[in-house]
Amino acid sequence: MNNQEYIKDFIARAIREDVGDGDHTSLSCIPADQRGKAQLLVKQDGILAGVEVARMVFEEFDKDLKMTTFITDGTPVKKGDVAFIVEGRELSILQTERLVLNFMQRMSGIATQTSHYVELVKGLHTKILDTRKTTPGMRVFEKMAVVMGGGQNHRIGLYDMILIKDNHIDFAGGIPQAINRAKEYLKAKGKNLKIEVEARSFDEIKQIMEIGGIDRIMIDNFSIPDTKKAVEMIGGKYETEASGGITDTNLRDYAATGVDFISVGALTHQIRSLDLSLKAIK
Repeated sequence: MNNQEYIKDFIARAIREDVGDGDHTSLSCIPADQRGKAQLLVKQDGILAGVEVARMVFEEFDKDLKMTTFITDGTPVKKGDVAFIVEGRELSILQTERLVLNFMQRMSGIATQTSHYVELVKGLHTKILDTRKTTPGMRVFEKMAVVMGGGQNHRIGLYDMILIKDNHIDFAGGIPQAINRAKEYLKAKGKNLKIEVEARSFDEIKQIMEIGGIDRIMIDNFSIPDTKKAVEMIGGKYETEASGGITDTNLRDYAATGVDFISVGALTHQIRSLDLSLKAIK
């Protein structure tokens, strides 16, 4: 299933979850054929994300809903901005309101947080990556939001990259065993996936480089001086990624070590939703 199919299916299931056998509040007090408009009002500065997902929600629920967009995904917004207007049956607007806001507030929060981290390394070589620390079922949306905020996706899931981490190494019996088995596996399966290996020490970096045939080394939970030393030790032979214990207070110092990438779990699992509302226009 591609992303568009997944999103469409997810939206359909989310609508069923929320509406059930009917929005009895709206059905009881709003005439079925009454038409109106509502606007998406921004109540907090940030980066807007989820506009096109909102469009898909409206289309899935009621194809007669018309959405006029003023601000697109990935755009900086300020309190008081109006992102779009939706018009059509008021019952349809009311029944899609919370789902649209749930998507957009979380996605905009992630995009805003990502933009903050990206801005902190502005002018440096380092790129900001997300992780698999995502909400189950929401990964596609959350990783879309990271890109809208100026970050990059690390990997979508377990299937699109080989990432040999500490537990893999320990279960396999060591770095040589883990890397060699990964290479043999890819060859046997006819797959062309990048291989990244996590290193917990300078000795492990040395072991990884002696075996070779990989694409990236993750420098995990190193101090800033040790990260700089590790980058110099790798010497551009492989891509480098710093991870672990990195926050917005030390991010730029880590980036200044010359590391190619910094992965930040907080982009998707320690965020505050952006304050948005969908308000009727009288």
